[in-house]
Amino acid sequence: MDRTVIAYVIYLVVSIGLTVWVARTLSHNGRVFLSDVLHGNEKLADAVNHLLVVGFYLVNLGFVALFLNKSGTIEDTRGIFEALSAKLGVVLLVLGVMHLGNVYVLNRFRRRGVMEREQVPPVAPQGWATPGAGA
Repeated sequence: MDRTVIAYVIYLVVSIGLTVWVARTLSHNGRVFLSDVLHGNEKLADAVNHLLVVGFYLVNLGFVALFLNKSGTIEDTRGIFEALSAKLGVVLLVLGVMHLGNVYVLNRFRRRGVMEREQVPPVAPQGWATPGAGA
């Protein structure tokens, strides 16, 4: 079998495995965060979480597929390792950037929600007070 094909197969298996693992980890741990951001609305948190996971898969697997053919012919076993390390390194960097982007956006939503909650008085007003003579 051609060494280039072997490198492609290893690259695809490892890249898809990493993408699935990261997506499942983010989905599992991000659900609690989304629930807080969405003020305890569990149904909406699950829906948003699912949409984020689908988008994550589409972007990352699309990148993995596009990046598949960005190398020359592999001549020896050392070339397999060199090609795989370069390709998998880029895939890991893209996964990391996607993760940080998701966390940044969700944190912005969370901050806005916290600020909105702080502006609501803890007790509803019960009446009006007339201003004093000095006011």
